[in-house]
Amino acid sequence: MLSKVHAAALRGVEASPVEVEVHVGPGEERIIVVGLPDAAVRESVDRVSTALTSSGYHLPPGKTTINLAPADLRKEGPSFDLAIALAWLMASDQASPERAELYALVGELALTGQLRRVKGVLPIALTARAEGRRGLLVPADNAPEAAVVEGLEVIPVKTLREAVGFLAGTSPLLPVRVDTQSLFSKAQANGGDLQEVKGQETVKRALEITAAGGHNLILIGPPGTGKSMLAKRLGGILPPLTLNEALETTRIHSVAGLLEPHQALVTQRPFRAPHHTASDAGLLGGNINPSPGEISLSHHGVLFLDELPEFRRSVLETMRQPLEEGHVTISRAAGTMTFPSEFMLVAAMNPTPDGKMPSESRSSPREIQNYLGRISGPLLDRIDLHVEVPPVKFREMNAQAGGESSAIVRERVIAARDIQQRRWHGAPACNARMQPRDLQRHCTLDEPARLLLHSAMEELDLSARAYDRILKVARTIADLAHSEKLTAAHVSEAIQYRSLDRQIWT
Repeated sequence: MLSKVHAAALRGVEASPVEVEVHVGPGEERIIVVGLPDAAVRESVDRVSTALTSSGYHLPPGKTTINLAPADLRKEGPSFDLAIALAWLMASDQASPERAELYALVGELALTGQLRRVKGVLPIALTARAEGRRGLLVPADNAPEAAVVEGLEVIPVKTLREAVGFLAGTSPLLPVRVDTQSLFSKAQANGGDLQEVKGQETVKRALEITAAGGHNLILIGPPGTGKSMLAKRLGGILPPLTLNEALETTRIHSVAGLLEPHQALVTQRPFRAPHHTASDAGLLGGNINPSPGEISLSHHGVLFLDELPEFRRSVLETMRQPLEEGHVTISRAAGTMTFPSEFMLVAAMNPTPDGKMPSESRSSPREIQNYLGRISGPLLDRIDLHVEVPPVKFREMNAQAGGESSAIVRERVIAARDIQQRRWHGAPACNARMQPRDLQRHCTLDEPARLLLHSAMEELDLSARAYDRILKVARTIADLAHSEKLTAAHVSEAIQYRSLDRQIWT
């Protein structure tokens, strides 16, 4: 007898519909799995057969063929266990679920027949809705994640018998509901408070501009000046995620298996800080079967690279294209995947191998040049703000107050982002993503500002890309000041954030 149920296969951060067909017929007693399965899918035969007997069912005699269609799409992971088990029971006349056609199925089976959580449920839920399914049967731990998809019944299932009973109409189960507004209301800004950092007011201002415009930032200074401490507090002043941003971010973290049990959404902007020993695949994504790397896990958040020159140059160079385009495409034998990567790059580094500024360093010019040469000029051009972090003076460390709190700064950042949202009507989301046509329309300069920028370009020998970056930063500074026009003051402040790299990389 032949039976069919519906499932889905992950492909990058998307999911493709899959039909699970099972045929039980006469012949030599054996079980065959076809349809381009990986090792985890092939092993599902042993898991499913044991789960069936543990749940009180029996294995039918004869030849059993399990087909995962379409046959040219690679199937990975244990998420097909539940679908295979249901189709197997239907093909052997041990179950007759009348509603099997209306629902998609996903879940890993334990040998006892219990359902275990799997990764990638959110993209599978989106695919099930797009395919016109009424609902989705998922492990109970994954139910809140899938329930954020509107217009889809998400049925939490704990055991194989519960799934069979629900589809047969004998075991009523209530769908899970998620109040996304309450999730966002409970979300708190991550990172410490800027008020905890004594002094460094210029750097705090640069962090505010970075957060307001979604810019990239590099902090350069001796050890112990608070570079890492300041960077980690950037999360506390970033604006909250929108629902669409949260869904995109959650989808990536779901595919990577980083969601906690019963977690519905990622409601805080990611802050990823990989170690400098990270490989190309770890940062960019990839491996044998392409999976998201750190730059995609930082989507709509921050990628913090501490001790930037310690990263291998080949690893850093992989970021150049994603920084410009907002996505990364990875080609492997298993296929080509595109992952979103609209992140803010924040880096920290010492100016010389011994940590001192070049004029005070005991390192030889050759040693300094080799150290700085690990970071290419094209990569630096893609970083909007270059900020010196000087040592903190004693009177600043001994001061009682540490300046404004993150909450106050965050209010100004949110106000500036609101201005940008109204200007761009949602796309681009922030000034850092402006295209050349946007610069021409919204970053026009009066004569004093134009002359100032022209002089800076000549004296600092800045590139055309640096010119665009200065305009984008100036636009953000003007937005923070609630000014529609770019003035010489806005341009002057933006220029000073491009001058430090020319003092060091010479």
